[in-house]
Amino acid sequence: MEQAYAQMKRKMAMQALGKRIKHKIMVLSGKGGVGKSTVSTGLALSLAQQGHNVGILDIDITGPNVPKMMGLSGKRLHVEEGRIHPAVGHNGVKVISMAFLLDDDDTPVVWRGPIKLGAIQQFIGDVEWGDLDYLVIDFPPGTSDEPLTVAQSLPDIDGMVIVTTPQDVALLDSRKSIGFAESLKVPVLGVVENMSGYTLSGRAPAGTELQIAGPGGRMHNITADASGTFSVTLDLFKQGGGKSTAEEFNVPFLGALPFDPGFVRGGDDGVHRIVSDPEGPSAQAFAQVVAAIQDRIAIGGSSSLEIV
Repeated sequence: MEQAYAQMKRKMAMQALGKRIKHKIMVLSGKGGVGKSTVSTGLALSLAQQGHNVGILDIDITGPNVPKMMGLSGKRLHVEEGRIHPAVGHNGVKVISMAFLLDDDDTPVVWRGPIKLGAIQQFIGDVEWGDLDYLVIDFPPGTSDEPLTVAQSLPDIDGMVIVTTPQDVALLDSRKSIGFAESLKVPVLGVVENMSGYTLSGRAPAGTELQIAGPGGRMHNITADASGTFSVTLDLFKQGGGKSTAEEFNVPFLGALPFDPGFVRGGDDGVHRIVSDPEGPSAQAFAQVVAAIQDRIAIGGSSSLEIV
């Protein structure tokens, strides 16, 4: 009886939570290694830069990385009157993650499905998020129980953002994510192509002609401008696959994010690129993706696929 009462109370809390959070964005990828958590934290920080109240829910129970990226390693959650209070990271973004409950970063989480799903419901129903403009939900790779549990537990989700990289292997799995979103009746807000081109910049005497060797042995001929600067974008992982996939499935393409080594350093140091260089090219690219997401939310997302 006590357990049933706790579940009913949590369900009511989840329903009430939906009213206090204006917009809820799920971030998925069909496979690992495409930078999904980097994109999730970037979206949250970019939204916070606009002055919004933002939270990020790290649903990756077995591999939680968001706290480290947000400079919150070693933090613990505060519990008061049975309610969990989120940690607060850069730009005032509120963060909930399994990482806050582990003794150390090397502790594995070995849970069967029901226990894992119960934890997810606790993260939704037992957390004192307060009033938020946006809640960004970061999922583990693939199309498994976690997004299904959130979609069934949290009302009025605005939609899913699908993260991919340009190469064919990643695109194969991103297609599955699009179909998965539609099977859950959750709108697809669009596709983001991450690691889309690395811009190499430098200086040389004005008018100097240079040859830069790119992937596959392709040579790029460039000329230093009048101020003595030059730049060229190299397609390290191809380019344009995310856009072509979005067009193929008739869902929006939200934009491309550059391959930026600063994300690697920032992720390790706990200072996201958007925080360390808020006016830089990567921050501007994130701002464009956020604007595209906000446009999709304003018109109600996308529901163009029919699953039969």
